[in-house]
Amino acid sequence: MSIRGVIAASEPHTALAGARILRRGGNAVDAIIAAKFAATVTELPLTSLGGGGVCVWGDAADGYQVLDFFAAVPGLGLGVLPALDFAPVTVDFGQTTQVFHIGKAAAAVPGELVGLLELHRRAGRLPLHEVVATAAAWARNGFTVSPQIAMIIGLIEPIAKSTPAAARLLLAGGRLPQAGDRLANPDLGDFLQALGEGDPNCLVAQYQASLVNHFGPAQGGLMTTQDVAAYAPVVREPLHVPFGPYRVLTNPPPAAGGGLIGAGLRIAESLGIGQETFLSREHQLVVAAILATVSQIRLAGYDHRLYADPASIRALVAGDSLPAWVEWARSRTHENLLGATTHISVIDAEGMAAAMTTSNGEGCGHVLPGLGIHVNNFLGEDDINPAGFHRLAPGSWMSTMMSPTIVVAGDRPCFALGSGGSNRIRSAILQALLNLLLYRRPLDEALNAARLHVEGSKLWFENVGLDEGVADALLQAWPAATCFDTTSMFFGGVNGVASNDGRLSGAADRRRGGVVMVAES
Repeated sequence: MSIRGVIAASEPHTALAGARILRRGGNAVDAIIAAKFAATVTELPLTSLGGGGVCVWGDAADGYQVLDFFAAVPGLGLGVLPALDFAPVTVDFGQTTQVFHIGKAAAAVPGELVGLLELHRRAGRLPLHEVVATAAAWARNGFTVSPQIAMIIGLIEPIAKSTPAAARLLLAGGRLPQAGDRLANPDLGDFLQALGEGDPNCLVAQYQASLVNHFGPAQGGLMTTQDVAAYAPVVREPLHVPFGPYRVLTNPPPAAGGGLIGAGLRIAESLGIGQETFLSREHQLVVAAILATVSQIRLAGYDHRLYADPASIRALVAGDSLPAWVEWARSRTHENLLGATTHISVIDAEGMAAAMTTSNGEGCGHVLPGLGIHVNNFLGEDDINPAGFHRLAPGSWMSTMMSPTIVVAGDRPCFALGSGGSNRIRSAILQALLNLLLYRRPLDEALNAARLHVEGSKLWFENVGLDEGVADALLQAWPAATCFDTTSMFFGGVNGVASNDGRLSGAADRRRGGVVMVAES
């Protein structure tokens, strides 16, 4: 038996779909695309062909690239805004609640379908029909709901029940699904089969026409023919962050997350950390201080610079010191407590790595008829609309905290990782990288150790496995801190794979039911 590759994902079906493709001779890109198509079926609360995402991939021979297929703001060609289908829903997290907005005017121009097809065209090896076959079969014939997905559907119950079409996809016989129940999406199964066996361009045209017909101004949405015609995934140069003997390759502007992770790495390097006892008082306090500085950077005009001066973000992570414009900001930002994103990482036996993060927001509650595709609600999320709802110019590329990341030594990939978790993505990935590269922790420990997050003047932390007295020290330094006595999906879901002298391994975040599969043939 020979190992073909390793995949880490947030759900068993997702990992299995990718592992099958590796066993059949597919490369890391084939595997990650197959896994992501499967996730649009089996992780529907988190990702959809009506959502968007980012992938970083490559190898030592051909280099590394980022494909950005996140969402764009709709409304090109519209004059006065129509009456909008846009309404708040309250999601109950137990200890607290959060308001999201759904409806057809919450939908941004999605990029996931065309993004996956573009990635396959650029770097895939197997024919498309093989890559989508597993996802199509599970959509048509049904799949078993995992405990994590059942829990997330329960959280978004108001959205799952907001329309009959959403209920048909997300509920089991009209009730919230439990782990072990079966769900199916025959319309999506037929669409995926046709996509693999027919002309993808024709299927994309059908999908885009449906977006305009059902999410246009006459239906209370903002989608126009100009919007779908103008949309195209963007290939970008990864953000390169030098870090000791490594280079960290991640998502560049206009995405927000990569630059903040890079800034955190440079701060950690300048402080010379890494000698503290892991999970000790000194370790947790210095990490909290780094996360606080990263938050300061974001609150000091960072989001504006993503568009107005992206070169300054690259300078931030490449230079020897932080720029003078970083100052403490006293404002606060909103937290998306769910963080409806999901991440997959793959390294194959030939040395190709791929990391992909995608999201559907929470979903807008509306489904494309006959296609089984639940469309995103990116225009209805506070954290990616900081200036307020429907304030971004039509055609604008929306920013995201998604930060799929590959770490290379020389030119060869040694780690591929990423996370779900909304604004906590930056903190989760930064801590995973510090745990791996400075504290030299094994991969599973690095991804599952207790985490912290800082936003403005507020600290959240997990009191799990910490040395005695650490929680008290954090609460003394941050009197308004929120302490979690168990690990929580609030802190993201980092899934990662590693290549060490050709030996492949993986680890997945137990906060989100993560799964690792090694593909052998």
